[in-house]
Amino acid sequence: MPTDSQYLTNEKFAELQKELEFLKIERRKEVAEHLEYAKKLGDLAENAEYHQAREEQAEVEDRIGRLERLLKSAVISGEGSKEVITIGSTFRLQKENDNKSYIYTIVGSEETDMTHGKISNISPLGSALLGHKRGDKVAVQTPKGKVMYTVVIIK
Repeated sequence: MPTDSQYLTNEKFAELQKELEFLKIERRKEVAEHLEYAKKLGDLAENAEYHQAREEQAEVEDRIGRLERLLKSAVISGEGSKEVITIGSTFRLQKENDNKSYIYTIVGSEETDMTHGKISNISPLGSALLGHKRGDKVAVQTPKGKVMYTVVIIK
């Protein structure tokens, strides 16, 4: 499975579209007004407000460009397979020599959120698990060495 594509759920795609629309319609207007106000304050060479407004404008335009590229090339991932771990799969892992099990969902890097168990498809753990089935033992290389996991269940 290619890891250079940006995988998004329908929810995240809609969220990013909404952000893009806000930036293009409302935020651009706010920044332009701030820029106009700052220009009226006088000498642009020593005008801190003008320079701040220009930085704001650059940040907004950078974010708009990034979102447009991301949404244009995004691959919408649905619910993952229940047989094999794929992007969108939710599964339970058992770490070797640990009594706890962990529930994770593999998502694209834009949606990664460890507090909610969402791991990136390009992370060491996520990429190592792709393609594995229930009962498989998977070795994951970490900074502290190899860690063994067993896929307990794929939901």
